[in-house]
Amino acid sequence: MAFISDRLARIKPSPTIAMTTRAAELRAEGRDIIGLSAGEPDFDTPLHVRDAAKAAIDAGHTRYTAVDGTPSLKRAIADKFARENGLDYAPSQITVGTGGKQILFNALMATLDAGDEVIVPAPYWVSYPDMVLLAGGTPVVVECDIASGFRLTPEALEAAITPRTKWLILNSPSNPSGAGYDRAQMQALCDVLLRHPQVWVLADDIYEHLVFDGFEFCTPAQVEPRLKDRVLTMNGVSKSYAMTGWRIGYGAAPEPLIRAMAKLQSQSTSNPCSVSQYAAEAALTGPQDYIRDSRAVFQRRRDLVVAGLNDCPGLDCPVPQGAFYVYPSMAGLIGATTAAGKVITDDETFANALLDEEGVAVVFGAAFGLSPHFRISYATADDVLRDAVARIRRFCEGCNLR
Repeated sequence: MAFISDRLARIKPSPTIAMTTRAAELRAEGRDIIGLSAGEPDFDTPLHVRDAAKAAIDAGHTRYTAVDGTPSLKRAIADKFARENGLDYAPSQITVGTGGKQILFNALMATLDAGDEVIVPAPYWVSYPDMVLLAGGTPVVVECDIASGFRLTPEALEAAITPRTKWLILNSPSNPSGAGYDRAQMQALCDVLLRHPQVWVLADDIYEHLVFDGFEFCTPAQVEPRLKDRVLTMNGVSKSYAMTGWRIGYGAAPEPLIRAMAKLQSQSTSNPCSVSQYAAEAALTGPQDYIRDSRAVFQRRRDLVVAGLNDCPGLDCPVPQGAFYVYPSMAGLIGATTAAGKVITDDETFANALLDEEGVAVVFGAAFGLSPHFRISYATADDVLRDAVARIRRFCEGCNLR
């Protein structure tokens, strides 16, 4: 009898974490490494949020809370949905978890049975398919290539739906591509979903506020109110407020799903960190100028990276609408030999050779379900990005196609 569960054999370790770990190991050996693999803002958490956390500690708010969030935080989340998205949710329709990942995980674990299908547009965040598999479901990956702007089309969605489809996971703006759906594009997908009442939508809105060039964010329940009763709208404070380590995510959905998710959470982590909940409340209810200022910085960095990569032989980098990633194609380098003699057969060998030869850590596209691409996170300082782009250009220029 095997000691390790068969369940664990269904999934693989996160490739983004693996690349970040390898870069750290090389750095510890004395190598000059630029890490562009982790999706984490490099800014400090806003001061008023940190102050709220300190005040919560001093006030003794360090005990257990309600399993899925304090009443005051749930009210702040409900107010956020009403103010920013035009969505009316009662606190009883809201759940708070230990990061957005737990909200997604709880929803899938609480609803999926063997044979249930979940549509996952690719490129996707690396955890989506594995969470589906861990919950006993079947991920149905639909490739959304560079020609489609990395967006799911209504035709592709219609073709992917079967009687076993239970969820569609929709991430806009997207990790890893930064692609966003405008209102017309979102409505077209909603029109398809209205014809299939068994399909729920898991809207991952974690990059809601990181949008550029006047792009207007929208979410499915906002665009099509008739879908609201089968949408889980997930968000969090990690990306918008540089609070990745605070581990607070939240979601809103019909009460039966929220209760099921809370039941699961009661037997896993129980409540999120009490101090982090007070900090998240301060983030949602306090000054929002931080978002405006950080968005301007990210847009400048995006433009720097896109322009630099498009100057590299063999690369083609589309301009993303949001988030803090680019997802360039490296198809022009397939078959090339690097300056160190490595043959580039796919995006994984490209990423490994780039790290070995130039000390730049990126994540290969196969990890996100769509090749031949790679992901760069530009959530780091401008001078670091300039150095990284220069190294990538040198690497590409040193490649010989045969």
